Amino acid sequence: MADTGTETHVEFRGVSKTYDGRTMVVRDLDLSVRKGEFFTLLGPSGSGKTTCLMMLAGFEVPTAGEISIDGRPVQNIPPRKRGIGVVFQNYALFPHMTVRRNLAFPLEVRGVPADQQSERIQRVLEIVRLEGFEGRRPSELSGGQQQRVAIARALVFEPNLVLMDEPLGALDRRLREEMQFEIRRIQQDLGVTVVYVTHDQQEAMSMSSRVAVFHHGRVQQVAEPEVLYEEPEREFVAGFIGDNNIFRGRITSVGRGICEVETPDGIVKAFPVGECRPGQDAVLAIRPERVGLAKPGLFSNEFEARVDGILFIGDHLRLRLNLCGNSDFIVKIPNIVGHGALLTGDRVSVGWAVTDCRALPLDGLEESPEAELGA
Repeated sequence: MADTGTETHVEFRGVSKTYDGRTMVVRDLDLSVRKGEFFTLLGPSGSGKTTCLMMLAGFEVPTAGEISIDGRPVQNIPPRKRGIGVVFQNYALFPHMTVRRNLAFPLEVRGVPADQQSERIQRVLEIVRLEGFEGRRPSELSGGQQQRVAIARALVFEPNLVLMDEPLGALDRRLREEMQFEIRRIQQDLGVTVVYVTHDQQEAMSMSSRVAVFHHGRVQQVAEPEVLYEEPEREFVAGFIGDNNIFRGRITSVGRGICEVETPDGIVKAFPVGECRPGQDAVLAIRPERVGLAKPGLFSNEFEARVDGILFIGDHLRLRLNLCGNSDFIVKIPNIVGHGALLTGDRVSVGWAVTDCRALPLDGLEESPEAELGA
């Protein structure tokens, strides 16, 4: 079982990266990864997460700052000497080599004696459950099997740190879900530290010990998956992680852990995050599943709205309302009475609890990525 204690394995201190001297891909990054944890860098395309992984692997050089592994700076250490296993989306297997030869290659370049190579190869094939596939070439394997070989190759020389860059991106949904379980199982069984890059929030939430959410080259929040979902600290995180109804208003009062915010449809009572003061604008976020059909007096926040659309998902319905300034306000209700209990055009009363609605500070104007690199 992985030891996810407090001992730091990887650390970024003040790391920035620019390729042209103007556009900052990564900005002033401070980040720590603990030994034995499954740490995910999550964000949309162009957010800087893959660049961070490439700098950690040694394939890119930081413009500023320092990266350490086990307390040792690694800027001047070439990739092959960092003791890191790397798994890419495209597998990067040698097509003309058998599975055995693909796994033997990283051992040979590290000078592992031949008598030890067979033992390590057999052990890692058992870990990824590919015993008996040693003689096959990549073209004779399924996509999932090829990815298992790629993982085995990253593990065969027994690294303490493994980096994975969108490793499941080329697989179909069913296979992706299977491989998510397999990768997490392998990581927990071996106790290795994994730094994983993905843009898929479901993948990050289901696999990770902790997640760092990236946006425009900066980390917006680092936390356990449940904390990111239940307690977002920034507008971007609230909108990026899972479904969320986002709308804005002006704070009218703050007191006793409740923030009252004026919206086009009236006052919303919410839990204040960060510094909230009367007169300030705020972003409000409420999950669709935390909004219920209301009877008068049931919720602290109650509103009436017209149903503008209904989407039948199977086990639940998604109602689309125009509410509190959000024309795409979604309410999830369980399908316990069958589709047809509600119709488009019906008026409904909905509500939610104070603790389920968060009042967040505005992220402000987006910083221009064209920031000049300082001296």
